[in-house]
Amino acid sequence: MVKAVVLGAAGGIGQPLSLLLKNNPLVTSLSLYDIVNTPGVAADLSHIATPAKVVGYLPPDDGLKKALAGAEVVVIPAGVPRKPGMTRDDLFKINAGIVRDLATGIATTAPKAFVLVISNPVNSTVPIVAEVFKKHGVFDPKRIFGVTTLDVVRASTFVSEIIGDLSLAPSVTVPVVGGHSGVTIVPLLSQSSHPLPSSISKEDHEALVKRIQFGGDEVVKAKDGAGSATLSMAYAGAEFAVKIIKALKGEKGIVAPTFVNLSADKSGGDALKKEIGKDLDYFSAPVELGPDGVVSIRSLGTLTDNEKELVKAAIPELETNIEKVRETQSKYLLVTLTLLYRAYPSLHRPSSR
Repeated sequence: MVKAVVLGAAGGIGQPLSLLLKNNPLVTSLSLYDIVNTPGVAADLSHIATPAKVVGYLPPDDGLKKALAGAEVVVIPAGVPRKPGMTRDDLFKINAGIVRDLATGIATTAPKAFVLVISNPVNSTVPIVAEVFKKHGVFDPKRIFGVTTLDVVRASTFVSEIIGDLSLAPSVTVPVVGGHSGVTIVPLLSQSSHPLPSSISKEDHEALVKRIQFGGDEVVKAKDGAGSATLSMAYAGAEFAVKIIKALKGEKGIVAPTFVNLSADKSGGDALKKEIGKDLDYFSAPVELGPDGVVSIRSLGTLTDNEKELVKAAIPELETNIEKVRETQSKYLLVTLTLLYRAYPSLHRPSSR
């Protein structure tokens, strides 16, 4: 029995993601939550002839708590999509609060669940979830994951296009490390299971790297303001969720890139910090998965000089993304204290002692 929960299940990513999870025989219970439409989405999915029982919840009557009760795997695609002209910073300001509230619900109702964060910007939303869990005393770095699988899926597809045979796409494997936005996305093309043609020019190689890094922009532009990558993200999210479920059920040898807190495997995390030359708290690296989550954080392996430069370029942006969460926490605390002082003026008075 595996209970999976999708938070943000009525959205552009949530609906196809829920469909893919409903279609997977490993999922026996599927719980959907969103601020609108989830009962309808659940009713629609429940007619599909697969084992999973589907129930949809809305905020009233402790809907979030009911959705999360007994959850083993929680996937969070909730939030607004990126639109043309919108920066990752703009996106963060909106989605940070949404993710914080959902993380609070998980921490208080299903603290042992595996949490898979899709909501962008992942480089910042994963640390937000971690900080909420720390606040509630239930933080386990082995169980919180940033889903970077879309970068891997794009790399596999684009490499197969360069090779000239899309039928290879499902079998092409390219490690993608670093983070999950722009220059923080580092495709290790030298480690591709299917090498690029030796004739590829430097310009075409650079264009391929950039396309993997900024594939999201390609979709936002193509949709002409009507949304961002939803279908491909749903596919990638389901792919990673299934890896987690298989590991949970005891399957061995599952390794996938994912954005994690490096304390999830101290020895592996410390080795990775030395490898990248920076003491970061979070990084996307190949991670071995097991029944308790992170088993080990793997090395990046042998990098080309160009890939070393890409990692070097990613680090300042990653630092900024992670630090942004600390700044937000401080601002959030300041606003909370200000509201308390306004509500209770006596807090301003000096102690009589």
